Amino acid sequence: MKVTRIAYSTRLNPGKYAALAEQARRLGRVRSEVWQRYGSINGAGAGLRDRQVRDRWLADGTHVQFAVLANAWKETVRDAMADIAANLAAAKVDVRRAINRRATDPAERKRMFTALKADQWVDDPFLARQMRKHWKRGRNRTHDQIVVRADRYNITVDGRGRLWLAIPGLEPRKMVRIPLSTTVAPTGTLRLILRGGRVEVHYQIDASQMRSSQRPCGEATVGVDKGYTEALTDSDGQTHGAGLGVLLSAESDRLKERNRRRAKLRSIANTAALRGDHAKAHRIKVNNLGTIKRDRQAARHRARVRTEIFTAVHEVVDKAATVVAEDLTRCFTGRKPLGKNINRRLAAWTKGVTAEALKNVSERRGSALVHVNAAYTSQACHRCGRLGRRSGDRFHCTSCGVVWQADVNAAINILQRAGDPDIALHTPYHKVKQILQDRTDRHRTRLPVQDSSPATAGRRANYPNRSTMSNK
Repeated sequence: MKVTRIAYSTRLNPGKYAALAEQARRLGRVRSEVWQRYGSINGAGAGLRDRQVRDRWLADGTHVQFAVLANAWKETVRDAMADIAANLAAAKVDVRRAINRRATDPAERKRMFTALKADQWVDDPFLARQMRKHWKRGRNRTHDQIVVRADRYNITVDGRGRLWLAIPGLEPRKMVRIPLSTTVAPTGTLRLILRGGRVEVHYQIDASQMRSSQRPCGEATVGVDKGYTEALTDSDGQTHGAGLGVLLSAESDRLKERNRRRAKLRSIANTAALRGDHAKAHRIKVNNLGTIKRDRQAARHRARVRTEIFTAVHEVVDKAATVVAEDLTRCFTGRKPLGKNINRRLAAWTKGVTAEALKNVSERRGSALVHVNAAYTSQACHRCGRLGRRSGDRFHCTSCGVVWQADVNAAINILQRAGDPDIALHTPYHKVKQILQDRTDRHRTRLPVQDSSPATAGRRANYPNRSTMSNK
């Protein structure tokens, strides 16, 4: 398994940065051409590979128009084709969900899955319709990146112990030397990203070389629920990443005040421009409405949040050999729109970071990650199964008359879903609600649990759910 590390340039000469920016701009044209020609059914959808694209461009002379070195545009073509393939794979995830909703026959479902995996979906009307629905032609918006192959750069150390990275420029046999702010030399294929006068050098290392990968996982089976004030709450009642809410709230308040000030300055600049004072408007835009400082502050905030979440996940894996969690990659739409301030505090992007951390850490440390259907886990009582009321961090069960800590209650429900034979990962939420209501109705009328089939009875014997254990 590979993980990404980032090294930064330090005190980079403006002339070197301008040369790198021009090279990145030209390589952005290469990406745009790849997406325009091959980012559809006739490209990656037809099984076309990056080597075939390179051979075509060499044959018809397309590469000449970009005015960059051969290795630079070839690596960019490879990277762009990989992006198109990733875009196609993401669309297939939605199509698989559509297959699960439509196909009831296991043989038909298997046939569709096989055709989708083998890219033979063009001749199937349903698959073709779903792929056209979920796979939209993309556009390239990346004009600030340079991909450098592992054998095309070299690293030297000067007399003061600083690392210098030398990469090919726009002219043959002329290298651009970049001073780095690290003592660890990057390895493998490099991705250079130019942001605000600084170069970020992204590279990958083997996860087994990291000290955190050497830590063994625990032995328990734990359910976890994502929260706001803390990163995760487990089914044992322990919270992890308690500083996350403070970070998000402080950043939200800072952004609100900063955006208010920027809006006022922008209004002053626009007013000055309207009355003809363009010099004043230009000074305000250049000195007060820039993006370099803003982007660096945002990057530091994201780094702090990632550190908090990854530390929380490591704490969970320290005690768990199996981690049961909801599928955080799915999109959920709320019933009512929320205000900008609330949306900023909820910070939906942290959900993706949490999903990445759970997957990354569990794989590196040898624990099993089990995804379950989390529908109504925050609204149902883990003891009696009835739907109750949640208010902030408290859950009120109207049947038991007990007030639970809401995140702990949800984590226990998530843990119990791992052994629930009736609620699968992709069961629609309205069916989940009906199942929960049927169970509580049977409890109230003292009717036995009705199995739909002998197979279900066997699964229920191996994985008892809450409805069969409520009297114990």
